[in-house]
Amino acid sequence: MSTGFSSSSSRFADYFVICGLDTESGLEPDELSALCQYIQATKFRDVGRGNLASADAGENFEQSPLRRTFKSKVLAHYPDNVEWNPFDQDAVGMLCMPKGLSFRTQTDIREPQFHSFIITREDGSRTYGFALTFFEEVTSKQICSAMQTLYHMHNAEQYDILHTPPTPRSPEDTRSTPQQLHAAPCLSRLQRFNSYDISRDTLYVSKCICLITPMAFAQACRRVLEQLHQAVTSPQPPPLPLESYVYNVLYEVPLPPAGRSLKFLGVYGPVVCQRPSTAELPLFDFPLQEVFELLGVENVLQLFTCALLEIQILLYSQHYQRLMTVAESITALMFPFQWQHVYVPILPASLLHFLDAPVPYLMGLHSNGQDDRTKLELPQEANLCFVDIDNHFIELPEDLPQFPNKLEFIQEISEVLLAFGVSSEANPQCSEGLGKLRGFRSGDMASDKRNGNLAGSPLNSYLLRENQTIARLQALVKRTGVSLEKVRDLGGSVGEDTSTNKDSKVQCDEEEMKMHQLNIRVREVFANRFTQMFSDYEVFVIQSSQDKESWFSNRDQMQNFDKASFLSDQPEPYLPFLSRFLETQMFASFIDSKILCHDDEDKEHTLRVFDSRVDKIRMLNVRTPTLRTSMYQKCTNIDEAIEMRLCKIDHTALHPHLLDMKIGQGRYEPGFFPRLQSDVLSSGPTSNKWAKRSAPAQWRRKDRQKQHAEHLYLDNDQREKYIQEARNLGTTLRQPKLSNLSPSVIAQTNWKFVEGLLKECRNKTKRMLVEKMGREAVELGHGEVSITGVEENTLIASLCDLLERIWSHGLQVKQGKSALWSHLLHYQESKEKRDATPAGLGPPERRKSDAGCAMPPLKVSLIQDMRHIQNISEIKTDVGKARAWVRLSMEKKLLSRHLKHLLSEHELTKKLYKRYAFLRCDDEKEQFLYHLLSFNAVDYFCFTNVFTTIMIPYHVVIIPSKKLGGSMFTANPWVCVSGELAETGVLQVPKNTLEITFECQNLGKLTTVQMGHDNSGLYAKWLVECVMVRNGITGHTYKFPCGRWLGKGVDDGSLERILVGELVTSMENEDRMCRTPPTQQSPGMMRRFVTISPNKLNTGQIQEGVGEAINGIVKHFHKPEKERGSLTLLLCGEYGLVWALEQVFQHGFKSPRLFKNVFIWDFLEKAQVYFESAEQSQVTQDENWQMRVRHFCHFMRAINSTPRNIGKDGKFQMLVCLGARDHLLHHWIALLAECPITAQMYEDMALLKDHSLVNSLIRVLQTLQEFNITLEASLVKGIGI
Repeated sequence: MSTGFSSSSSRFADYFVICGLDTESGLEPDELSALCQYIQATKFRDVGRGNLASADAGENFEQSPLRRTFKSKVLAHYPDNVEWNPFDQDAVGMLCMPKGLSFRTQTDIREPQFHSFIITREDGSRTYGFALTFFEEVTSKQICSAMQTLYHMHNAEQYDILHTPPTPRSPEDTRSTPQQLHAAPCLSRLQRFNSYDISRDTLYVSKCICLITPMAFAQACRRVLEQLHQAVTSPQPPPLPLESYVYNVLYEVPLPPAGRSLKFLGVYGPVVCQRPSTAELPLFDFPLQEVFELLGVENVLQLFTCALLEIQILLYSQHYQRLMTVAESITALMFPFQWQHVYVPILPASLLHFLDAPVPYLMGLHSNGQDDRTKLELPQEANLCFVDIDNHFIELPEDLPQFPNKLEFIQEISEVLLAFGVSSEANPQCSEGLGKLRGFRSGDMASDKRNGNLAGSPLNSYLLRENQTIARLQALVKRTGVSLEKVRDLGGSVGEDTSTNKDSKVQCDEEEMKMHQLNIRVREVFANRFTQMFSDYEVFVIQSSQDKESWFSNRDQMQNFDKASFLSDQPEPYLPFLSRFLETQMFASFIDSKILCHDDEDKEHTLRVFDSRVDKIRMLNVRTPTLRTSMYQKCTNIDEAIEMRLCKIDHTALHPHLLDMKIGQGRYEPGFFPRLQSDVLSSGPTSNKWAKRSAPAQWRRKDRQKQHAEHLYLDNDQREKYIQEARNLGTTLRQPKLSNLSPSVIAQTNWKFVEGLLKECRNKTKRMLVEKMGREAVELGHGEVSITGVEENTLIASLCDLLERIWSHGLQVKQGKSALWSHLLHYQESKEKRDATPAGLGPPERRKSDAGCAMPPLKVSLIQDMRHIQNISEIKTDVGKARAWVRLSMEKKLLSRHLKHLLSEHELTKKLYKRYAFLRCDDEKEQFLYHLLSFNAVDYFCFTNVFTTIMIPYHVVIIPSKKLGGSMFTANPWVCVSGELAETGVLQVPKNTLEITFECQNLGKLTTVQMGHDNSGLYAKWLVECVMVRNGITGHTYKFPCGRWLGKGVDDGSLERILVGELVTSMENEDRMCRTPPTQQSPGMMRRFVTISPNKLNTGQIQEGVGEAINGIVKHFHKPEKERGSLTLLLCGEYGLVWALEQVFQHGFKSPRLFKNVFIWDFLEKAQVYFESAEQSQVTQDENWQMRVRHFCHFMRAINSTPRNIGKDGKFQMLVCLGARDHLLHHWIALLAECPITAQMYEDMALLKDHSLVNSLIRVLQTLQEFNITLEASLVKGIGI
C-alpha cells in the first residue's frame, strides 16, 4: 500500500465512468481473454500430453454463448480529462469489467456485485477505482437475435460432438468429457438449460458504474454507487436528477483533510469518510475481518511472511473484491515497509502472460469457479506462494522461515479477533455470507452459555479446539501465567463501546464502526511487531557522506545498512527470517528513504510515524532497559482517534442541488442506467463555494502539497530519478502496462525482464562475493568478519530463487514445479540416449606401485552430479533437488561450467523455450555465466553443511615415503577419519594397495585422521609421507601430512599418530602432491619453518608464535557458533598451540649426546618423578603448589597408562590439549620453570629460565581461561579424565 497518491486533486473523486455493451458496435467476442483461455486449454495437446483439455478447449469457443465473454466498452466518463490524472481508457475498461460483458436470462442470479481495483502508474503512484456491476435488460432486437443465432450454431456443434463415437486417448480424456457417456439425456439437458429462446426468455447484460478516486475510501464509494443504482431501479424516481448527485461527488465533495472526517449526501442518505492524521497509520478502508475469516490467522501470517520476503504471490478467487481485499490487507499490514514490485491485485484475462514475469509479484487471478487448482498451469512454481481464497488454503514455497515469535504473535492476533467475535480460523461458512458473523458481538457470545462455546475462557471455544497451533498457544499462555479472562473483558468492552457509541450519535453504521475498530487493533498489533524488532535500526543505518547527486549515481555499489552487526544483536530464532528480510528490496528502499531525509519535515509519512513509535519504545526501554531477547512484548497502543472522528464530524460538504439543465434533460427509463448529460458534467463550478464554507482557502493548496510530500519529498527531477534509481534496484519493471498490448510492447516488456534478471544476477553475485571474500580476508588477518552461516544460506537460497526465475522465463510448457530441474532432466535423458555406454564411476583400481602418485581428480560430469542428488532419498521434491544440485555445483566450483554445458544443447533449449526467453538471449546468457564464474574465487561448503545426514562415499589413500622401504612393510595399517560432524571408527586398510573406499554418513569438513598399525610381522617400521582423503560427491580432497615414522624403536616409538589436515585446492591436487615433505619435528604437522632462521627460533619469534596461536583461539570463540572453523587445527595444526609450546620447551634444551634422541616428554617424565618424590618427602609447600602438582602428575600418569601407542610427541600433544581444556597450562608452566630438573636439562639462556619471559608467557596463557574448550574425541581417545 503506497502512501503516495497520484493526484494533486483535492476532490473526493476524479471521474465517474459507465461501462457496458455498445449496441452500435454489437457483439464482439473479447478476443484477448478468449484467446488466452483457448491457448491455455490447447497448449498441452501440442506437446503430446494427451487430449487433456478437450472439454474446456478454448473455453470461449466451445462454451455456451451465455457463458462466453464479449467486449465491454467505456460508454461514458465524466469529466473528459483532469490534468493531474489523465484518463486511461484501456486500463479502466479492463479493470471495471475484467472478464468483459456477461449475459444472463431471467432464470439466472443477477445480484449487483461491487469490486475495487487499482491502477499503478510506471512511477509507482496509484489511483483507485470502485465499480458496481449490475444487469440490465437488453432492448436491442439485433443483439437478441445475434444471441439466438449463436445458440443455434452452438447446439448444432454440440450435437455433432455428442454423436461422434468417442476415442479417448488417456484416462484423463474420459474424465474431461463426461458428456460422451450419456449422449442422449445430455443433449436434452443441454437444450433445456443451456439455451436462449428469443420468444420465451428475457436477455440481460452486465453494466458497470465506477468512481475513480485519488484515495481508497472503499466504504464511502460503495455507498455512493449503491445509492445511485438504487435510484435507477426503485419504482419512485430520486429527489433530484442523477446528474446532480454525480456532479456533487465529482466537484463539490472535497477530500477530507488529514485527521478529519467529512459527511456528504448520497441519493438516499449521508455518506461519511475520514482520513487518518499524519501521526496515525496510513489510510486503509478494507475489512481485515474478511481476510481472517477467509484464510485463518495462521495462513494470513504465512502469506504475510511470503510478502515480506518478496516471494511471488498469486491470489486466486472467483470474487474480484476478495482478491483486492486480501492484496490491500497484506500490503497494509507491512507498515512501515512497502511492496516494491509488480502489484496487480486483479489481473485481467488478457494479461495472463504476466504470470511468466521472472520478478517478485503480487497478483490476483480470477477463477471461474469450476476449475480446481490442479487444472491451473502456472509458469513458475518453485518460489510461488499460491493462495486459494475461496477454498481457504495456501501453498507455500519450500524452506519458508518462521516469522519471529510466530506462536505468540498468532495468540495476540487471535485474542483481538475473538474480542470482536471473529474466528481465528478460516471459516467455510464465510463463503456463503460474511454478514452472519458481523452482527455477532462477543458480549452475546460470553453470556450465551448454551452455545457451549465459551463456558470457561473464550479461548476454549470450538473455533480453536481443532487447531494444533492454537492448542500449543493455549499451553504456552497458561505457562506464562497470562489470564485469559482479560480477553473476555476486552470482548465485553467492545460490545459496550458500540452501544455507548450509539448514544453519542456515531455518524456511520455500527457495522462500519466495528470494521474500523477491528482494523486499527489488528494493524497496531502488526505494526508493534516491527517497532519491537527494529527499535534500534537507526544505529545500523550507514549514512552517506556524499551529496545526493553522487549518492544516486553510486547507489548500486553501496551498502546502506550494517546487516552483520544488526543480525549479531538478534536472538538466534529470529535469524532465518531476518537475514532474508534484510536482503529484500522493500527493506533497502525503507533504509534509502531514511538516508535521504535528514529532518522530520523531509520524512515520508510512513517513516515519520514509524520513527515516532520507535522513539517511544526507546524511552520506555531507557527506564527499564531490556536485553535483546526473544521476549514477546504485546501491543499496548490502542488508537481511538477514528472513533472520535466518526462521533464528531469535522466537515460537511455542499448538498446536491439542481443543475442548470434544459427542460427534458435528466429524464430516463426506470431500470436502465442512462448516459448522463455530458455538458453539465464536463466541468466543475467556477468558484469554490465549499472551500470557503468548510475550511480556509489555503487548505486545498496545503493538502495538495502534503499529498506530494506524502508521495515523495524531492523536487520533480529528483523524484523521477529516485523512483528510477532507488526503487528499481534489481527490478527494471515495476508494473505491467494495462493499456497497449501490441506484440512490440509485450516484446519490450520481456526485454526489460531480461535486462532486470541480468542486473539482479550481477548484484547478487557481487554481494555474495564481497561477503565471502570479506570473511576469508579476515581469516587472513585483514578487515572484520561480516557474514554468518544464516546469512550465507540466505544468499544462496536467493541465488537458487533467481536461477529458478531465469529458468522459468519464456518456458514453452511447464513440467514439474522446478523449471531448472526439469531442464536438467531433459538434458540427462538426451545424454543418456546418446551415450548408451555407462559413465566411468570413481577412480580406476590402482596398483601399489602407483601409490606415490596423486589421487586423480574426479571426472567433471554434470550427469554424475545429478545422479548423486537423485540418490539422496531425503530430498523429495523437484525444487529441493534443484537447490541441492546448485549447492553441490557451488561447492565443487562448477556451477558456471555445468550451466554452460546444459545451455550448449541448443536444440534442447529451442525446444523448451520461446524465442524471447532469457536463456535464448545469447549475449545476456554469456554475461550471466560469466558472473557465476566469479563464485570460483571462494570456497563454499553450502552442500556439506546443509545435507548433514546423507551417506557419502570417501576414498582414502596412504602415501608412504618413496625413499625408505615402504615396500617391505609387513604390519596391517588402519585409519580413523574424523570431521566436524562425525567420525568413522577404525577402518582396516589393505596393505597391498594402501587405499580404501567406504561409505558413511556425512562427516562434514574433515579435521583429523588417526592412523597406525598393529606392529605385526618382521618389518613393522613405516615412514608415511601423508594421507589423502577425498569426498566422493563434492570432490573435496584433504591432505593430512605426516612425514614421521610409525614403529617401535624408531623416531619417538609411536605406533599411531593423529594427523591434522587441510583442504587441498585443485591446483595443488594436480601439481604438488608427489613431493615428499621434510621429516618433521612433531606428530602430524607439516612445518614451513620460518625462513629467516631455519634452524632455531629466537625468544622473540617464539613469543610471537605463542601469541599468534592464542590469538587464533580467542578469535575462534568470538565468532558466532555456526561460523567457527576447526579448533583442532588451531590447537594441533600448523603453527597451532602445540607447536608454539613445543618451541618454548625446545628453546635451550641441552643437545643429546651421540645418537640418543631426547624428547620433551622425557623432560616432563623426569619432572613428574621429582614432584612425586617431593610430595612424599613432604617438603613444605603451600596448598596451591600441592594442588597444581597433584593435577600435573595425575594427567601425566593417565596419558602414560593409555592403551594407545601414541609415542612421546603424541603424548606431549595430548597433555597440551588437556591442559588447555581444563585451563591448567599456565599453572604447569609456572611449576616447571621453578623445577630443579629444568636447571639440569636446559642451557642458561633458555626461555624457561628467564623469569620475565616466563611471566609474560603465563599471562598470555591465562587468556584461555574464559573459554570453554571442547576437544575432538580423536585427540583424547583412551583418556578417562
